[in-house]
Amino acid sequence: MKAQPAVIVLAAGRGSRFLGTDHKLAQRLGSATVLATTLRHAVSSHMPVVVVTTEAFADVARRSVAARDVVVLPEVGSAGHGELGMGHSIAMGVAARSDAAGWLILPGDMPMVRSATLREVARELPEHAVVYAQHKGVRGHPVGFSSELYSELVELRGDEGARRLVARYPAWGIEVDDPGILIDVDTEDDLDDLRRRHAQRGGDASSGLDRS
Repeated sequence: MKAQPAVIVLAAGRGSRFLGTDHKLAQRLGSATVLATTLRHAVSSHMPVVVVTTEAFADVARRSVAARDVVVLPEVGSAGHGELGMGHSIAMGVAARSDAAGWLILPGDMPMVRSATLREVARELPEHAVVYAQHKGVRGHPVGFSSELYSELVELRGDEGARRLVARYPAWGIEVDDPGILIDVDTEDDLDDLRRRHAQRGGDASSGLDRS
């Protein structure tokens, strides 16, 4: 069977800007949590999904994907682990699915991204080194990387992410009818806004969020 791109869900950050009593990924969104909702949409894309997370969210991840596709990292800031950060998380996720036909990077705090959007980005990877989703001209997530960038992706370290790769290679933007690509949860105000949007679309009963 022909290899597919894999979705790498990043869920290992501290979420330090979120000042609530619990981690932002553990916040309720309808009947699930922020992270569980993000994972549901990723899995609904029918592509392989790898979750890069910490021990705190490993069980949540394993309820959505196979245990082998859950990469557990130490907490950012742990002694002796100065390389940790978004770049390192991407590298570990890509290495876990080294045989994929590319990788889509999706932050775990973006539960409004539709599975159809993930598939749209994936479809362009055979033709472009870097592909990103945009809504009304504004760049968002996911960002996809073709398999030819494997050696550079697995060398990422620290918290830089993959910005230098996006800057180095021609990036192809896809306009999508999905405002969720611009909606993440950094603060409590962001969470309040997310919950309002979720409720307006019918919450868990709505197929409009996913459009599979």
